[in-house]
Amino acid sequence: MAFLMLNDLGMRGLVDGTLDTKHPDLKFLTPQHERPAGIYIWGGHAQGPIAGGIALAFEKIWTPQYQHADLYARAVTPDGHRILKGLGFFRGGSYNGVSAPHLYMYQRPKALREAPSREHLSASVVRTLEDLMRVMTIRGAVYMAEQECPYEEEFDGNDFSATHLLGCVDGEPAGCMRIRYFADFAKVERLAVRREFRSEGLAPHLVRASVELCAMKGYQRLYVHSQKRLVKFWAKNGFRTFEGGRELIFSDFDYVEMIHDRSRHPHAISIETDPYIIIRPEGRWHTPGILDRSATRPLKQASREGIQA
Repeated sequence: MAFLMLNDLGMRGLVDGTLDTKHPDLKFLTPQHERPAGIYIWGGHAQGPIAGGIALAFEKIWTPQYQHADLYARAVTPDGHRILKGLGFFRGGSYNGVSAPHLYMYQRPKALREAPSREHLSASVVRTLEDLMRVMTIRGAVYMAEQECPYEEEFDGNDFSATHLLGCVDGEPAGCMRIRYFADFAKVERLAVRREFRSEGLAPHLVRASVELCAMKGYQRLYVHSQKRLVKFWAKNGFRTFEGGRELIFSDFDYVEMIHDRSRHPHAISIETDPYIIIRPEGRWHTPGILDRSATRPLKQASREGIQA
């Protein structure tokens, strides 16, 4: 895979057709240390079993440096059209309101595109025991040390039935959040940011990432217990108190119920979604995973009718 990291001038040239993508002038490219205005997939060769390498290449452009930039591509072969559609690209791109019908486009989730301009913030789904320990350490420092919450009340038995997000500032674990899922709503909770990082904008960054993750899973209603002193913070992030909402007291603080209603995400995962997308790692539905790659291997033994597992 090859990518052109384009600046604003390069993106304008790409959509209006004046950019020579075969021999691009360096003035159209973004320096390595800067965030691009858009990413053009310049070319790719991934036939047969090596198609699994596409996932590894796309990991690079989902890092904090590049995750805010929309992706653009052209397809010149039937396989190219098929792969781009499978990756979530749609035909007919645009940039700053200018249409580009000759391009495919992958639009980054709204939460990423509207994230703070500070490139040093990140939020990712916890997938390893090491990252889970980082989450527990942060919560211990914030809730147990600062707010003097008893251990059994903070670690309440729900941690292994939830999704956790880990937030980092310049790669340093600095914040976390927990999400639990119910029939028709998701509950976001246990938002914590280390004291020394509270001026970095990480808390709203984690909330936006949580909202986007829940939306991709098909949830249109999110629910939170907000400490009364933090109602304005949650209101700024799209939550509201509601008629019939109750006030609660637990772990020595007073809380109110708040909800966040939103329209259905256009790319929400559903039963009609490509099954290979459904089995990808949580929150990484945008890029082929290890099971996509395994599909390129030959069968060890074909299934036979009449044999029960």
